[in-house]
Amino acid sequence: MSTPSPGRALVTGAGGMLALDLVPALRAGGWVVTALGRSDLDVTDPAQCLAAIEGHDLVVNTAAYTAVDDAETHEPVAFAVNAVGAANVARACARAGARLVHVSTDYVFDGTATEPYAVDHPVAPRSAYGRTKAAGEWAVRALCPESWVVRTAWLYGAGGPNFVSTMLRLAGERDTVSVVDDQVGQPTWTVDLSDLIVGIVAAEVPFGIHHGTSGGQTTWYGLARAVFELNGLDPERVLPTTTEAFPRPAPRPAWSVLSHRSLDGAAVAVIGEWRSALKRSGIQGSRVKTPPPTRR
Repeated sequence: MSTPSPGRALVTGAGGMLALDLVPALRAGGWVVTALGRSDLDVTDPAQCLAAIEGHDLVVNTAAYTAVDDAETHEPVAFAVNAVGAANVARACARAGARLVHVSTDYVFDGTATEPYAVDHPVAPRSAYGRTKAAGEWAVRALCPESWVVRTAWLYGAGGPNFVSTMLRLAGERDTVSVVDDQVGQPTWTVDLSDLIVGIVAAEVPFGIHHGTSGGQTTWYGLARAVFELNGLDPERVLPTTTEAFPRPAPRPAWSVLSHRSLDGAAVAVIGEWRSALKRSGIQGSRVKTPPPTRR
């Protein structure tokens, strides 16, 4: 006798790195999934959101403007997607009676903490991207009470460009790579985050804000060394540097470690330690080429 499907799920932003792992994870959990990319659903259009979400039991909103540096000079564009778009999705979910998972970010915090950020820690974004995502969180919670906001950080996955794939490419292009060693966070594999999201819904974890990041912590420099080590490359080719030495338009949080205590006691396993996840991810090996000889 087959197990009945939990219902119909809609994933927005279906062309993104997270969605490419989330859609199969939902299907593995028994959901009948509709996956809509940006060309299929413009979340800034309220009417499109209403029409697309009607008839679904669950919506996972991964649609976002994630160009962190570009947002500094295009904040209205980022706000239209990350805040207004989130509001449109939330309002449509409330009308359709659908539960909502909204994916957010560590950038809603100021990055000055010295211990893991609790889910109820006051938000204080320092970048345009962070401000627009914080506004989106507020809209979701205000407009769709049956919603989960899942904050994540330092995402990597096979479905899109990310820090891990960049390190693999640079390993084949340069003798050494300089990486900042004064930003601390939790590298998180998109497969693990997808499984957590499915688990949160299946376990009926209380609605509200939760954090979806790996356990442990490291710096970008530490992550880069781990990528090299997993590929049998000399980690001494990775050189430490500072944020100040690599100025970017958007300020980066110095501290992006998020607490998982809101999930204590819930019937869902939190994501394991970041290093073991990196090893399991398999995003390694085949992309590394021999670096060119050094010119003297």
